[in-house]
Amino acid sequence: MKKYFSPSELIINDDGSIFHLHVKPEQLADKIIFVGDPGRVELVASFFEETECKIENREFKTVTGSYQGKRISVISTGIGCDNIDIVLNEVDALANIDFETREEKPQLKQLEIVRIGTCGGLQPDLPVGTFICSEKSVGFDGLLNFYAGRNSVCDLPMERALLNHLGWSGNLCAPAPYAINADKDLTDRIAGNDMRRGITVSCGGFFGPQGRLLRIPLADPHQNEKIETFEYKGLHITNYEMESSAVAGLSKLMGHKATTVCMVIANRIAQNADTGYKNRIENLIKTVLDRI
Repeated sequence: MKKYFSPSELIINDDGSIFHLHVKPEQLADKIIFVGDPGRVELVASFFEETECKIENREFKTVTGSYQGKRISVISTGIGCDNIDIVLNEVDALANIDFETREEKPQLKQLEIVRIGTCGGLQPDLPVGTFICSEKSVGFDGLLNFYAGRNSVCDLPMERALLNHLGWSGNLCAPAPYAINADKDLTDRIAGNDMRRGITVSCGGFFGPQGRLLRIPLADPHQNEKIETFEYKGLHITNYEMESSAVAGLSKLMGHKATTVCMVIANRIAQNADTGYKNRIENLIKTVLDRI
């Protein structure tokens, strides 16, 4: 018996679009680029040869068009894994639920999803401007822990190793990290031979969760030092950002291919930052469009 999704679980607007994104099923491409900033949607779409539609609601902006014969949707998610939960669930619903019958489609439509973002580098050899592809992501946000099957898609030995390294085991005030691999085929294609690969940590905030100290003292002042020295199967934690774990984790549970690429705009070791990065990120966008 097919599963039925009630109006309270799958909210469809009167015009037939999904609740938050305001996108209709036929307006979504199979290749999708996520960006955080709604303003960056137009930057990505400026490379399109043709544009089918432009849709905007709240922080969620979508443009679908074509680039070198490929149909692509670019969607802004806003900041944080909580927003990724909204966008990815709605994108999956657009692709894999029949909006007329409210039933799951018999055949899975597998999407390719690449998040393009910015990050803070956590190793001394990652200067501002470096492109990092997240081979593995660690979620300090807790999102995937609310979904059944998380253990089947996560790297449990890595989770245990990281908990022990951080000294968080048994600490009820600390998050329960989850570790997830990005899709290998998509990561290999997007990263190529010219991007740095590593482990990305997604945090539930920009300041305290990433070890930034302003007026409120940190629960663990040595958190960043521990993260920088962690090693797992030859990989080090390369960068902090706020979305990659949810993108990789939810996509894997849903059966989609996903990865994240970021440009370093601050190096936490050197304690420097570049706020004038917006022009240089065009190179990263063009690279992703060529390879997706």
